[in-house]
Amino acid sequence: MGSEGPSAAVTTVYITGFKKFHGVSENPTETIVNNLTEYVKKKGLPKGLAIGSCSILDTAGQGALVPLYQTLQSAIIAKESESSSSNKIIWLHFGVNSGATRFAIERQAVNEATFRCPDEMGWKPQKVPIVPSDGPISRIRETTLPVEEITKTLATKGYDVMTSDDAGRFVCNYVYYHSLRFAEQNGNKSLFVHVPLFFTINEETQMQFAASLLEVLANVSNTQLM
Repeated sequence: MGSEGPSAAVTTVYITGFKKFHGVSENPTETIVNNLTEYVKKKGLPKGLAIGSCSILDTAGQGALVPLYQTLQSAIIAKESESSSSNKIIWLHFGVNSGATRFAIERQAVNEATFRCPDEMGWKPQKVPIVPSDGPISRIRETTLPVEEITKTLATKGYDVMTSDDAGRFVCNYVYYHSLRFAEQNGNKSLFVHVPLFFTINEETQMQFAASLLEVLANVSNTQLM
């Protein structure tokens, strides 16, 4: 009956992954995100953290936007319906880098769509601003989460992980830029994480990594005034 008091703030994480795309017939992030809720429940959710939703996006710039914004907006609506204003929201996006050998915590996204291959809807923009009203393609948006701290904490847990300043110019960067922009407008947080193929780092290790990342995000949320 509300006996926990005002200290019982909850950070709700809304998670997305991607479907297959050109050159990647099985996207590991689809498996990770689809299985993450059950995987984490078996281990026990970190204190102060809840999973709001797990969604899989088409690997297509425009094709990903409608479900992305549905996810982003549903988080805002859910928060507004709650009585506690101390609850926080993080949008966590997973994408694959097929050439990577380690995990990468992405610090920023750039207002540029330059797709190296057509996306799943056949779109292949070159040097196009993602959000024209934001200005030139050189415009950068950065996450307000402490990426260095997150990376170091995950590294101490034994994961091969780095901080990255380049999320590419494909759909991953496209989605991250929109998410960061929406987060800034609504006073929330957004983070993008690139993972390798399961051939490079196996599925169980990647599931463990995703669960550990949620734990780290919960700790960051609990120790900082977000």
